[in-house]
Amino acid sequence: MILKDTIFQVLRDPMPPLRPAREVKREVAATFPRTNREAIILKGVRRSGKSTLLFQQMRRCRNAVFCNFEDTRLFGFGPDDFTRFIECVQSLAPSPLTLFLDEVQEVEQWERLVRALLDKGHSIWVSGSNASLLTREVGAKLTGRHRSFEIFPFTYGEFLKFRKLKANAASLDRFMREGGFPSFLADGDGAFLQTLLRDIVLRDIALRHNLRETRHLMNLVLFLLAHTGQPFSLQKLSKVLQIPSVNQTGAYLGYLEDAYLLQSLPKHSHSFKKRVVTPRKYYAVDNGLAAANNPQATPDRGCRLENQVFLALRQRGIQAGYDSETDLWECDFVYDETALQVCLELNDTNREREIKGLLEAIRASRGRLKKALILTLNQSDQIEADGQKITLQPAWKWL
Repeated sequence: MILKDTIFQVLRDPMPPLRPAREVKREVAATFPRTNREAIILKGVRRSGKSTLLFQQMRRCRNAVFCNFEDTRLFGFGPDDFTRFIECVQSLAPSPLTLFLDEVQEVEQWERLVRALLDKGHSIWVSGSNASLLTREVGAKLTGRHRSFEIFPFTYGEFLKFRKLKANAASLDRFMREGGFPSFLADGDGAFLQTLLRDIVLRDIALRHNLRETRHLMNLVLFLLAHTGQPFSLQKLSKVLQIPSVNQTGAYLGYLEDAYLLQSLPKHSHSFKKRVVTPRKYYAVDNGLAAANNPQATPDRGCRLENQVFLALRQRGIQAGYDSETDLWECDFVYDETALQVCLELNDTNREREIKGLLEAIRASRGRLKKALILTLNQSDQIEADGQKITLQPAWKWL
C-alpha cells in the first residue's frame, strides 16, 4: 500500500526540464488529436522519446499532472492504491486535469485506473513499452475509449533536424550508423545502446516472463540483429542457435516483438495459412542499436538501408510483405500497388537479380501491383524491362 502523502509528493513534483538545444518536434505529434475525451496511448521501445513527447504535450495544457510509474516511491503500486490515487488527483484541482501516466505497464490492471479517471472527466495520456500487454489490457477495459500511437526512435527527418544536417547520401549513411535513439545522439556514449539492449532483455522480458535463463534469448536477439532482412523459420532458428524447442523459439520471438526490439515482416500471400507458416523476415527497431550490438566487424550497409526502409513503412502505417520463390527470385517489399527493391547501388553485378524480383512479384500479383521502385543510396533513373517502367530513386529523397 502506498501512502497518500507519497502519492501527493509524486504528483506535485515539477516536470523534468527538457534540453532546448536537443529538443526535436516529433513528426507523429502532428497526428495527435487537439482535444481528447479518450485515453491517448503512446507505445514503443524504451528510450525512444515517449516521455519527452508527454512533456511536450504537457506544455500545451493548463492543468497538467505527470506521474512516472517507474518512480521508486511508487514501487508496489497496484489496484489497492487506485482509490487513494484518484482521491489525490481529485483534490489537486477543482476542474478536470490532463494526466500524463508514464510506463503504465509497471502497474497491474492499470487500464482500470485509466477508465476510472476518464469517468471522472479527466483527459489521459499514457505511455508504455510492451506492445502485447498494452493491447491486451486496452482491449479488455478501454474498447472505444482510446487511441494508440507507435513511437519509434528518430526518423531520418528528425535526425536531420537534431544534427542540423542536409538531406543527402552522406547524412543518410551517417543516420544508418548512428540510429535515432535521442539519448545516444545527445551524449554519444557508445555503451548506451549495449546497456539498453541488456536492460530490455533483462527487465522487460526476462523479469516479466519469469525467465531464469536468458542465454538462448540473448543469442537469438543478437543473431537477428546481425542478420536483419533475412527470412528465418522457427525450425531453422532453433537448430542454428540450439534452442531446445520450436515453441520456446516462438515464445522468445513474441517477447522480442512485444518489447519492440525486433519487428517481423510476413511473406505476402492471399492465403492466411501461408502468411502464418512461411518464414518471416526480422528487422531491428533501430540501425544504431543493431550496429552497436553486432559482433561482425564489417557492416552490411545494404542491409542497414533495407532496415531503414522497413522502419519508414511501419512509421507510415503501411502494411507490407515480402514476396519470393525459393532460390529463384525475391522482392523486398510489396504493398498497395508497389513492388519495392532496396540495394545500396544498382550495378552490373546485381541488376538482373533486382529487376527480376520486381517483375516476378508484379506477375505474381495478377495485376494488383503496378508500380516498380528501386531505392539505392544515391541513384536516380528511369529504366524499362519487359515493358515495365521502373523508377530508380535515392533512398534519402524517398525517406
